[in-house]
Amino acid sequence: MSPGEKLDPLPDTFILQPPVFHPVVPYVTTIWGGLRAGKMVVLQGAVPLNARRFQVDFQCGCSLHPRPDIAIHFNPRFHTTKPHVICNTLRGGRWQAEARWPHLALPRGASFLILFLFGNEEMRVSVNGKHFLHYRYQLPLSRVDTLGIYGDILVTAVGFLNIHPFVEGGSEYPVGHPFLLKSPSLEVPCSRALPQGLWPGQVIIVRGLVLPEPKDFTLSLLDEAAHVPVTLRASFADRTLAWVSRWGRKKLILAPFLFYPQRFFEVLLLCQEGELKLALSGQGVGATSLGQQALERLRELRISGSVQLYCVHY
Repeated sequence: MSPGEKLDPLPDTFILQPPVFHPVVPYVTTIWGGLRAGKMVVLQGAVPLNARRFQVDFQCGCSLHPRPDIAIHFNPRFHTTKPHVICNTLRGGRWQAEARWPHLALPRGASFLILFLFGNEEMRVSVNGKHFLHYRYQLPLSRVDTLGIYGDILVTAVGFLNIHPFVEGGSEYPVGHPFLLKSPSLEVPCSRALPQGLWPGQVIIVRGLVLPEPKDFTLSLLDEAAHVPVTLRASFADRTLAWVSRWGRKKLILAPFLFYPQRFFEVLLLCQEGELKLALSGQGVGATSLGQQALERLRELRISGSVQLYCVHY
């Protein structure tokens, strides 16, 4: 890219918001593009030993006076005889009828990974991979543009993602993988062993941030003989995304070029019978065929290029 050169705009469905690490609570931030069905917010952190309560609010604005409407108020309470969670909606300064869930799955002193999944009519919440509650919207989801976190909570990361585009064994929820920061294992270039190869149903997840002056990004899969049967390559010189074969043959991927400077990205590869299906920022964009035997012989995943990595999982 030449200095000052602008990339073509991306569709809203491809734009992901960078994760936030160790925010100071109370914490309020804009949700890029607002909320819509198909988005997911990931909250990592821990509950202090002396916690009384905290809340996560999905708000319609961020004004202080008047107080904004709150479409979804998620409020764990620890100080009562029986800890529980309250969900509610604040409309026109008045709280609506609250919904209560006992058996709080967030004990004091414990770490957690909470997923908020937004559907067409309701929000679903999982805690540490298990379903906890669902809450039906009383205000339009399209009005929500702000996230607020308040109270007794230690937050290590907040992630904004699209719901997993692939069905994983009929599971109700996508698997939530923590965001990692400044981990030695996530330095670029990054190499991960695949001791059992790839089998149908396995998913490779790569999340990261494109550097300010990027040149390229590659995700390569190597076999037992250190050959590279396939590489996913993003080139900033011509703004193309392509599968590259062992012999250097390119197969262009006809999808928006999402690797923008200083923008967060997510790459998912789903292994199915003899092929790898690709999704970018939650949107399926095609597949490449390798053959099942070739997939089973893979032994290494390599990632290189002008990116900072936050998550590599398979």
